[in-house]
Amino acid sequence: MSDNEPNNLISFGIFEADLRAGELRRNGSKIRLQDQPFQVLALLLARPGELVTREELRAKLWPADTFVDFDHGLNAAVKRLRDALGDSAENPRFIETLARRGYRFLAPVSVHGASAKQEPSRIPPANRFWRLAAVVAAVLVTGVVVGWHAGHRSVASVRFTERRLTSNPENDPVISAAISPDGNYLAFTDRTGCFLRQLATGETHPIAIPDNGKTYFLSWFPDGSHVLATRAASPGEQPSLWSVSVFGGSPRKLIDAAERGVVSSDGSQIVFVRGDYSHQEIWQVQSNGEQAHKILGEPGDNVEALVLSPDGRRIAFVLSRFQIGWDDAEISLNIHDLHSQDLSRILSTSRLRSALAWTPDNRLIYSLGELPPNSQNDTNLWAIRVDARGVHTWGAPTRLTSGSDAKMRASISADGRRLIYLRGAEYPAVYVAQLEAAGSRLSPLQRLGLDERRNLPYTWTPDGKSVIFTSDRDGVFHLFKQAVDQPAPDLLVGGDQSVILARLNADSSAILYGVNPDPNDTERRVRLMRLPLSGGTPQLVLAEPGINNFQCARLPSTVCVFTTFSSDHLAFFMFDAATGKKNVLTQIAGPEWFLHNWTLSPDGSTIAMSKKHRVPGPAVIRLYSVATGKDRTLTLPSWSGIACLDWAADGRTLWVSASSPTGIQTLLSVDLHGRARPVLTESERDLGWAIPSPDGRRLAIWEASGNSNAWLLEGF
Repeated sequence: MSDNEPNNLISFGIFEADLRAGELRRNGSKIRLQDQPFQVLALLLARPGELVTREELRAKLWPADTFVDFDHGLNAAVKRLRDALGDSAENPRFIETLARRGYRFLAPVSVHGASAKQEPSRIPPANRFWRLAAVVAAVLVTGVVVGWHAGHRSVASVRFTERRLTSNPENDPVISAAISPDGNYLAFTDRTGCFLRQLATGETHPIAIPDNGKTYFLSWFPDGSHVLATRAASPGEQPSLWSVSVFGGSPRKLIDAAERGVVSSDGSQIVFVRGDYSHQEIWQVQSNGEQAHKILGEPGDNVEALVLSPDGRRIAFVLSRFQIGWDDAEISLNIHDLHSQDLSRILSTSRLRSALAWTPDNRLIYSLGELPPNSQNDTNLWAIRVDARGVHTWGAPTRLTSGSDAKMRASISADGRRLIYLRGAEYPAVYVAQLEAAGSRLSPLQRLGLDERRNLPYTWTPDGKSVIFTSDRDGVFHLFKQAVDQPAPDLLVGGDQSVILARLNADSSAILYGVNPDPNDTERRVRLMRLPLSGGTPQLVLAEPGINNFQCARLPSTVCVFTTFSSDHLAFFMFDAATGKKNVLTQIAGPEWFLHNWTLSPDGSTIAMSKKHRVPGPAVIRLYSVATGKDRTLTLPSWSGIACLDWAADGRTLWVSASSPTGIQTLLSVDLHGRARPVLTESERDLGWAIPSPDGRRLAIWEASGNSNAWLLEGF
């Protein structure tokens, strides 16, 4: 191939365009795309970041002697292309519309093939930049202000430069990363320790921390020689804040029961997060660890991200607040004045995520989830300007990144020119294993499908041959069924709202599944539906606000139970899976009611429950009698941090995911006397729940592999 011929392959995100074959692929799988939409894509990919005018596209797609409704034809071609990419005109990740002018390709691209001699084309070549700059200058000379503004937007859109700073492999993700105040160093942590990297040379040294605790969040002191580290001795212990020298020396603990601390620009104050899941507060303390006091926080709050303003007078934070309903948090970006105590809500949307930075020129950089059909885990960085008092925003938000992964934990240099953030993805996958040696060990895990989306198993078909699971491969969570020897799943339930749970009814004739609240339902009710396994139309069983779990026993028992969140307790109800009639069973109140997870025994006699998330001390399982209301406890002295639990098929043991004393995630078989036997350990991947087949011969387990690396953005 000559140097003048186009490159064969161009990749962007999870997509790859084969220009010679005229094919578009997603994760290696061919996507059907007609010729004209593909020609539009090819022309946009040839000039990433640049305006491609409608006239240029017309000349490419239709010869001069062709008589068609050009506007309608081009609009239709672009729409089909966007549909194939899962893109939208309102919130573009790949193709931006420039009104009445044309289109621009937003995402970074990489070229491959015989003539791919250049580096990945993240910005247009320099000669194109200067040609565009010359046009802008000419327009300025003529005084056409509107034309200058349009050209300026084009230059701004291509001046971003983005590069990866770390190269951690899958299952050893970068956990936290922060850029030094002078912008010259990167401090980061992974599973093996803490490190300091010089950005100019890439030279990297470990940051010495003597004990075996885990460091999972870093920020810098303004002196550039110390970092503020969030550390925990073990998974079950509360974290604490430490001052750590990047050049050596003994770390110094500043305050207990504190995490995600951020230091003011003058080094005098620290703001941090205190509390556990759904009960988190923001606190302030002097940098020597004295005079700690609460700023704000209420029961039900989770602090997703926290930063100080450059002058240290305000904090910005992303808060997810408890709402009635599964997966239905109210998430907001707020600014709080530390002196006047004024609170301003800047943005409110359930798509906000956990990246936040405040630039010296008063822009807030935040992370926003993409719209369906993109994965709910795909997020990108945006910026919005706020006034000097942090009360009002002005101008439209500006997109800073594109790509089908998550952007997390932003950090910015003191001059605001360099932004560090994590890019990564974690995809729970379903694995199937045979139970061997009377259930004492598992066969090697067999992955069910190879797609890179979130897949969560909930039950089996009655014959134990197929797993029923949810997956967000279509953007929102849908319900699927897949046999253990089947290469791809069958769709059972689609729609616009996510399916959140699935169980069999007592006689195993139907699947019960939950659907997130309809956007128009002011009561925010989760709908519990019934789908016959033999086929047919789903039917509504009941609808209640706050349903978070439901299960049925197996015949001869007909007991079915569901629970709902309320403002201060977890309520248990027995219900009829045919009529939806319900009766109150019991409730859990108290300060940690929201931490409880539970599972119903196959005979319907007992509910096993435990507190999930970070709970100090030995793991405890509570066994509650459905008939008498009495309970007893099982204590697991050598284990902590129960993540989830499910009954074995025979009802004689429980499958429990917990942490060992050294923090290793382990799947345990726990008998009804509290004796725990490890059957699976996982030191690299996140370990979820285990669902037994009805005959007890197999387990469906989810494990999540993940990757995460630090990236640098400049020119924003």
